[in-house]
Amino acid sequence: MLALMAGFGATAATSEVQNWPAWRGPLGNGVAPGANPPMEWSESRNVVWKVGVPGRGSSTPIVWGDQVFLLTAIPEGVEPPTPGEGPEGLGRGGPGGRGSRGETPSQPQRFTVIALGRDDGKVRWQKTARVQVPHEGHHKDHGFASASPVTDGRVLIASFGSFGVFAYDLKGKLLWEKDLGDMRTRNSFGEGSSPALHGTTAVVLWDHEGEDFIVALDTRDGRELWRQRRDEPTGWSTPLIVEHGGKTQVVVNGTNKVRAYDLATGSLLWECSGQTANAIPTPVADQGSVIVMSGFRGSALQVIRLGGSGDLTGTEAIVWSHNKGTPYVPSPLLYGGRLYFLSGNTAMLSIFDARTGKPEVEMERLNGLTGVYASPVGAAGRVYLAGRDGGVVVLKEGPKVEVLATNRLDDGFDASPAVVGNRLYLRGRVSLYCLGEPKP
Repeated sequence: MLALMAGFGATAATSEVQNWPAWRGPLGNGVAPGANPPMEWSESRNVVWKVGVPGRGSSTPIVWGDQVFLLTAIPEGVEPPTPGEGPEGLGRGGPGGRGSRGETPSQPQRFTVIALGRDDGKVRWQKTARVQVPHEGHHKDHGFASASPVTDGRVLIASFGSFGVFAYDLKGKLLWEKDLGDMRTRNSFGEGSSPALHGTTAVVLWDHEGEDFIVALDTRDGRELWRQRRDEPTGWSTPLIVEHGGKTQVVVNGTNKVRAYDLATGSLLWECSGQTANAIPTPVADQGSVIVMSGFRGSALQVIRLGGSGDLTGTEAIVWSHNKGTPYVPSPLLYGGRLYFLSGNTAMLSIFDARTGKPEVEMERLNGLTGVYASPVGAAGRVYLAGRDGGVVVLKEGPKVEVLATNRLDDGFDASPAVVGNRLYLRGRVSLYCLGEPKP
């Protein structure tokens, strides 16, 4: 049950796998067990609903019960439309694009949490968490709402980083909020690490150009449980929480070192160097090991056996490694014992046997995609890869590239897909799509 426990150990497994509670899904590896989303669609086919989203954000939507939750930053001074009615220019940046790299922000942003009906896309509730002029800009491809929310079905944790961490119940009641200070990110690229959740503990990573730390918060009241100092440059990876040998640990990818902390106390359990600069992809867990990778100014993939302590660099704890064609922004998909990952931010796909490290496909180009930020997802024996230009390629799960469908929509996708039941949710720069085949 290692992978299943990645982030949600205290909640009933049945509830978790029937939802998409975090940006990498119920298992923390990009897989939707039991789901059967559509394989083909277009603007006129298999679109259950499509709504415009006000403001700007590249965070992945999450799904619990009959609601879809997403985060956005809406520029103040522009009357925010109701989701589904907004002018498309807002979603593509418009006024919300001010404050990008090299610019000093001057316009307040409404940091907003939106809940939509899962079946109809209508707004259930919309809450402004904070209105504030950002202290620094962001990367031109993103905005001020890049982290994804997380829920256990009782509490929704929404992190806007420097602009606060907020907890709501699923009806939109604010339970608590926490201000952790201001990040100073490298080149003002902005923030993007999502919180991780396990039981009644939420973990937030704070790697930037100032004093770094990782902190655990009690989801019931926001109380700080522990804080551990770190030594890292700006980071955008999301922690992975796994259980092994009776101990729950928080595994964090990092430029200097991959590190694991005891969830209960925050103490450092082990560390391992070997990643590249800007280590962004979130780790995945597999059969007593964690898989970490990075792909900026180099390539690194390491499979690290859990159970060790201290510095594991160069030890037998490294099950296997690889140094070619690893991803920069997208996280890997672990599906059916295979590891699917992209090269850099391109549509060059590799498929490896996760246990042995045997390459089955190495850097094969996928036609129908150009640049890729979104992480791949797996469901119903298929692999879904969404591109920045609106294309989505669907592959058959297996040891070779077998294209089942190539789809295109009138949008671009930086957020990763979410899959629940027979529906696929795609958050674009302008709209949120719910895709599914018509009911008989």
